[in-house]
Amino acid sequence: MADEAKLGTDWTSDELDAIIADNFDMLFADLAGRPYVKCRHSTVLMERIGRTHRSVEFKHQNISAVLDELGLPWIPGYKPKRNYQNAIFDAIDRYLTAHPAILNLVPSAPTPEPLPESVFVQLPHIIKGENLPARLRRLARKFDPVERDHRNRLLGAAGEEFVLNIERRHLVEAGRADLASKVRWIAAEEGDGAGYDVLSFDRVGHERLLEVKTTNGSARTPFFLTRNERELSVERPLDWCIYRVHLYAIHPRIFAIMPPVENAVNLDVETWRASF
Repeated sequence: MADEAKLGTDWTSDELDAIIADNFDMLFADLAGRPYVKCRHSTVLMERIGRTHRSVEFKHQNISAVLDELGLPWIPGYKPKRNYQNAIFDAIDRYLTAHPAILNLVPSAPTPEPLPESVFVQLPHIIKGENLPARLRRLARKFDPVERDHRNRLLGAAGEEFVLNIERRHLVEAGRADLASKVRWIAAEEGDGAGYDVLSFDRVGHERLLEVKTTNGSARTPFFLTRNERELSVERPLDWCIYRVHLYAIHPRIFAIMPPVENAVNLDVETWRASF
């Protein structure tokens, strides 16, 4: 039963810690394919902390919004809402610091793999000048999704293999099994220096150079583009493209970015190489 004295008040640190732990319990169940009942979780939590059902549901949606900004998966039934209470950032910081495994999650490949036509979605629109709370910006820098995805080689390889299989299946269904047999995982065969990861073909046999960028986060999670990839996109703009694999942990989806990439994304030039 809800505590009337808490109506309209900010959540305490203990209450936030409790709902964040409960949120991640459900998220881990989702990722593992284990059934659970959200209303049961809510009932137990409401009895424990004395908050209303509406307040609990809204706070779960706040958590989803923060996880989305951090490039992490969130419970599909709790669509992100961005009316934040600042204390939630510290609470999520505490949880992630104590449970870092979620930051480098590499889920199993989808089984069965979705049909190619169900995987591809529209490119998201560019958003300029989005004003995030300062505390959320600091949290995103601490658990940087761009750097984290870039270092997560297992996740990157999983996404590349996912694209490899989608491309082969697409060509077989198009009646081009001959081309499907020629699709190659270049990154696995030759390393990362080619400027693309998968060599595929269109239905008439033209080469398609697919640079795969994979995240467990949403479509808007940023990513790194290397100088080599950028140069190849300029050299072969009709053949090269990015396949942005997102939501990999829950239900993988892909959108394509064609050159020039600046037309589709806000491209910040950063230098990581030190020379004399």
